[in-house]
Amino acid sequence: QVQLVESGGGLVQAGDSLRLSCAASGRSFSYFAMGWFRQAPGKEREFVSRVLWSTGNTYYADSVKGRFTITRDNAKNTAYLQMNSLKAEDTAVYYCAAYSLVGFAKREPDFWGQGTQVTVSS
Repeated sequence: QVQLVESGGGLVQAGDSLRLSCAASGRSFSYFAMGWFRQAPGKEREFVSRVLWSTGNTYYADSVKGRFTITRDNAKNTAYLQMNSLKAEDTAVYYCAAYSLVGFAKREPDFWGQGTQVTVSS
């Protein structure tokens, strides 16, 4: 089994920054990509960003493009999400996800973290 542990969430004011981390551990797993999703109260979980493990290619939702940056550290099996210029509408539980090649092709993560709360006050 693969474990994904998020950290770095918290309460900030609009305009502030936060950096989320996602550390992967457990059985050997060929990560093709890692990503971040979020779920706000009363809304469905939505895609935020993903990064290809080998090439570092990144993808972003339009709502965060230009404000959020995803990176990865292959040696540490860790992905990061740098969130700048936070807005109240960014308030959500943020989930880390890991994709195999098959999962990435289907846009369906194979593993999920437990989530970390990000609250942005206006």
